[in-house]
Amino acid sequence: MAILVTGGAGYIGSHTCVDLLEAGEEIVLLDNFSNAARDVPDRIKTLTGKDFPVYETDILHVGDLRTVFDEQPIESVIHFAGLKAVGESVAQPARYYRNNVTGTLNLCAAMADAGCKRIVFSSSATVYGLSPDVPFREDAPLSAINPYGMSKLVIERILTDIAAADERWSIALLRYFNPIGAHESGMLGEVPRGIPNNLLPYIAQVASGQLATLNVFGNDYDTKDGTGVRDYLHVRCLSEGHLKALAYIREHTGAEAINLGTGTGYSVLEIISAFEQASGVPIPYVFAPRRPGDAPVCFADPSKAHALLGWKATRSLFEMCRDAWNFAKRPTGGAL
Repeated sequence: MAILVTGGAGYIGSHTCVDLLEAGEEIVLLDNFSNAARDVPDRIKTLTGKDFPVYETDILHVGDLRTVFDEQPIESVIHFAGLKAVGESVAQPARYYRNNVTGTLNLCAAMADAGCKRIVFSSSATVYGLSPDVPFREDAPLSAINPYGMSKLVIERILTDIAAADERWSIALLRYFNPIGAHESGMLGEVPRGIPNNLLPYIAQVASGQLATLNVFGNDYDTKDGTGVRDYLHVRCLSEGHLKALAYIREHTGAEAINLGTGTGYSVLEIISAFEQASGVPIPYVFAPRRPGDAPVCFADPSKAHALLGWKATRSLFEMCRDAWNFAKRPTGGAL
C-alpha cells in the first residue's frame, strides 16, 4: 500500500517524500508542476535510490484523481497541493478558493469512493489571523485576513465536518509556522518564482547577488528590536512531523489540529545575523514600511505535537540558515 503525496514536488512535499521513502514507505507523487521543477522527482529518486509513480495532473481534474486511485493501492494521503502566495490570493481570490477548496473537495470525494479515509492536511498558522495572544494554541480563536488563509481555514472546517459525519475518517490538520532551510545534500530546497515573499529565500537571493538589498518591512513593532518576530523551523523537522502525523492517523480516527513550530520567536534582524554567520556573507538591508496584515509576533505552542505525535523540532537556527545557503549557492543559484 502507498501514500499519495499531492504537491509532492514542492518545497515541503519533496522533503516529505524523501523521508517517507527512507522510512520504508511506498509513495505516489502527484503534482501539476506549476510551482515546482520537473526534475524534482528525479532528485528524490537519486537521494533515496527508490522509484515511485509520478502523476502530472491537478487536483481540479476529477477524472485524473479517480484514475490515480484506480491504478494505485493508496492507503493514506498527505495533501500539500495548493496555491500559497498571500499577495496573489488578495489579487486573485476566486482562483485561490477554486483551486484550494474545490481541489480538496475533489480529492476527498475520490478518496471516499476508493475507501481511503486517512489524510494529513497541510494547513497554516495563518488560520490564527492577527490575534495578539501568543504563543498560539490549537484551541485559540481562528480567523483569516486574506484569501489564502481563509482557504486553509475553510478546508480545516470541511475536513473536521467530514470526520464528524463519518467516524471512519482519520485526519491530521497540521498548522505550519515558518519553514526554512533545505535538504542537507543541497539537492532540494525552496525556489520561489520572482522576488520571494518569504524571508529566507529573499535573504539567500541577496547573499548570492541576485538581489541587491533586503527590504525589512517595519522596524517600529513592539518587539525586542522593532522588527517582526516569527517561529522558524527547519523544513526537515517539518517533514518529519508529517511522518509522525501519518503514524498517528493510522491509529486514531477523528480530526486533530496540531501546530508544528519550535515555540521560539526570532526577529527579522536575528535571522539576518544568523544567516550572515552561517554563510559568511554580509546581507545589506533597508527598512521599509510595514506590510498590511503583518502581525508583530507569531509563534507556536508546540506542546500538543509533542504529546500526541512525539514530535519536536530539533534543528537550530544556525542549521536552518546553513542548509538554506548550501542550497542557494549551488552553481545554478539554487534552481532545480
